[in-house]
Amino acid sequence: MVNFLLERTVPLPLDEAWRRLTNWPRHGEAVPLTRVTVTPPGATHEGTMVVARSGIGPLAFDDPMEVTVWRPPGDDVPGLCHLEKRGRVITGWAEIEVRPGPGGRTRVRWREELGVRWVPGVFDGVVERTARYVFGRAVNRLLRGA
Repeated sequence: MVNFLLERTVPLPLDEAWRRLTNWPRHGEAVPLTRVTVTPPGATHEGTMVVARSGIGPLAFDDPMEVTVWRPPGDDVPGLCHLEKRGRVITGWAEIEVRPGPGGRTRVRWREELGVRWVPGVFDGVVERTARYVFGRAVNRLLRGA
């Protein structure tokens, strides 16, 4: 298992940064070879399942995640979403937090504990660097998009 943290400070209101980061289908647009579905459709809440299907054809796999904490931001109150990874291939959790930052900006924290079954710990460095790169680009793209 690897742990990593991504932090960004963006010129967006809290609620807009939250909206962009928790628009689950857009994650599929931000991560290559990935499509995201949400069950049940509609507003996210605790218990919502977010499934990212990554890969091509027979090499594709699902990364199902359950929302276990859902606290949207309020007036200068941080927002927090915690997802537990429930898959056979990808394990761990992810956490998205938005909070007031300097100068009216928003501070974003994306923390993740990521395990890939059948990948020995000797490859943790490669998994971490790859995840940091892929998720870093995804966070940047999600925050830039309207």
